Amino acid sequence: MKAKGNRAPISTNRKAFHDYFIHETYEAGIVLTGTEVKSIRQGRVNLRDSFVRIQGSEIWLWNTHISPYEQGNRFNQDPLRTRKLLLHRKEINKIHSLVQTKGYTIIPLKLYFKHGNIKCEIAVASGKKLYDKRRDIAERDSRRDVNRRLKEQQFD
Repeated sequence: MKAKGNRAPISTNRKAFHDYFIHETYEAGIVLTGTEVKSIRQGRVNLRDSFVRIQGSEIWLWNTHISPYEQGNRFNQDPLRTRKLLLHRKEINKIHSLVQTKGYTIIPLKLYFKHGNIKCEIAVASGKKLYDKRRDIAERDSRRDVNRRLKEQQFD
């Protein structure tokens, strides 16, 4: 399954698009062990409840579940351990200032391959209120109805 720009998606955080307004996205490298890479290549990763924190001058990925590699025996790591993300200093400083001043949060959106490396797309986002979620659901339903009617007219 190839994606545009040599980016084969591994895992996406669909809940993030439902619960947050996405303002800016960044591409980050991720520090992994060998057995974690093998497990990710098998698609055994879950970003659903993941979040990103800045601690000191480093940025960390929390609560991402990477299942243990079956043939990994003693080299397997804790599935929920924190993992360091790799960004340029300017990007970390910019994200840090946004999160502190405007009340935004940082969330991972997806993991994907780029030129053989595993990358994590993170986003600076703000939470949606319940009425925003309802509006999005209503818009999605109306778009689905319009597309359905257009398809019916094409076949008539």
